[in-house]
Amino acid sequence: MNWLNSGAFIVLGQHIKWSDMIGNTIGLIALACGLRRSLWSWPAQFLSGLILFAAFVPAHLVGSAGKQVVVMVVAAWGWGQWVRSRKQVSDGSVAVRFGTWRERTMMLAGAALGTAAVALLFTAYPALSRDPWPDAYIFVGTIVAMYAQARGMVEFWFAWLLVNLVGVPLNFAAGFAFSGFVYVIYSALVLWGLRDWWLRSRSACMPTPEGTATS
Repeated sequence: MNWLNSGAFIVLGQHIKWSDMIGNTIGLIALACGLRRSLWSWPAQFLSGLILFAAFVPAHLVGSAGKQVVVMVVAAWGWGQWVRSRKQVSDGSVAVRFGTWRERTMMLAGAALGTAAVALLFTAYPALSRDPWPDAYIFVGTIVAMYAQARGMVEFWFAWLLVNLVGVPLNFAAGFAFSGFVYVIYSALVLWGLRDWWLRSRSACMPTPEGTATS
């Protein structure tokens, strides 16, 4: 597996690693599938997480490596959630919605407390992470984002945007330049996906005019 962490080519003076390039490309595919509410989003996320885990461990980015473990675990759980969701909708699609205020509060509280707890753990054991707070933020933020995706919440897209705000500069600083480059595309897909899910959630809540048959 050493070839995964070797340099593939150089772009703008940055060495692009095979693992970084392949893992993030598959991650883009997973995000695009998520936008389309395709079940293939979850296997793609699992594979992306596996490859990026192999990339981040040698770089001692424990938070980012841990994030990939979370990606793989939640991808398996999310697959099951979406399979059940599709069975509950007449056209076989995945229903999307905004989270309730209770769900939002719980996710925000969980993100804040979880980040603090993981950061303190990383601080207590410096060998685990070179950047305790950013790594903890990425680790916990990923859990929150993928939980929201599995539950079909529009807030999923907002969560990924917040994770990327820290993840992009951290990856550049750690030498994973392709991650930084590809997140420009990620950001465009996230905004597109946010708009798509937002509109779908609104249309699902609109009342059907009296006397009009639903499809």
